[in-house]
Amino acid sequence: MQTKPFRIGTRGSPLALAQAHETRDRLVKAHGLAPEMFEIVPITTKGDRIADRALSEVGGKGLFTEELETKLLSGDLDFAVHSSKDMATKLPEGLYLSAFLPREDVRDAFIGRAAPKLLELPHGATVGSASLRRQALIRRVRPDINVILFRGAVATRLRKLEDGLADATLLAFAGLKRLDMADIPTELLETKDFLPAPAQGAIGIESRIGDTRVGDLLAAINHCPTYDAVSCERGFLSVLDGSCRTPIAGYATCDGDELHFSGLILTPDGRTEHSVEISGKCAQALALGKQAGEQVRAAAGTGFFEGWS
Repeated sequence: MQTKPFRIGTRGSPLALAQAHETRDRLVKAHGLAPEMFEIVPITTKGDRIADRALSEVGGKGLFTEELETKLLSGDLDFAVHSSKDMATKLPEGLYLSAFLPREDVRDAFIGRAAPKLLELPHGATVGSASLRRQALIRRVRPDINVILFRGAVATRLRKLEDGLADATLLAFAGLKRLDMADIPTELLETKDFLPAPAQGAIGIESRIGDTRVGDLLAAINHCPTYDAVSCERGFLSVLDGSCRTPIAGYATCDGDELHFSGLILTPDGRTEHSVEISGKCAQALALGKQAGEQVRAAAGTGFFEGWS
């Protein structure tokens, strides 16, 4: 019987802490344990410390997970809670994504200061975003827009907007909802026009392979449709570059045992794109994602990424 608290690793931002608390609350309810049986351990990652440069310049997505994963492997943490879209496609040996919570709204939220909608921004307006996917999608529909780098926690980006550093910004609506800020967006961008990042809106839990005690604990809160959808999207990423250097979008949905996936790759200027649609059984989610990745890579040609990845 467990006598000491399970140690939950997380980044220290308000959003990351909200996600860790949601995970703890679900575990408490699922197992009838006291909240004191779970200790939330905030850890500052390199990605948190370096906020003035694009992730592609300083190492990519792993910057948000490296310190957490080191402590997982050493046994200092029992499991770690992540925003799944921040996870690298290849995890350190000995670790795996063992569970996903039910997915939140996957849409991107537009927050406009100069206009309430993206298409209504004045000519030559400035939009702040750290995401190459969002930057490319903005340029696809509004090539006149000036896109600048906006990094930092949600509050930091909103403060930059209020300070007049940009006319608008985009954030994941899921994060805003988890922070009780669902009233902030001035427009929600529909997925058919603005395909989300793979795994956007999904909270993922990482743990040690072979740790059956923790695996059994987490299995009780795993949401299978989210697990399958994110597995497909991460499979798509794994075949492509999958780093912060490439504008890649992908979104899978499960309906019963049927899965449908839409994927998209773009050049950073948004002028050239290749899309893919694929359907199949949820049980084959990972394989379907990889198949979609191979299809879109073949359509784009081997030189598509080489000039700018």
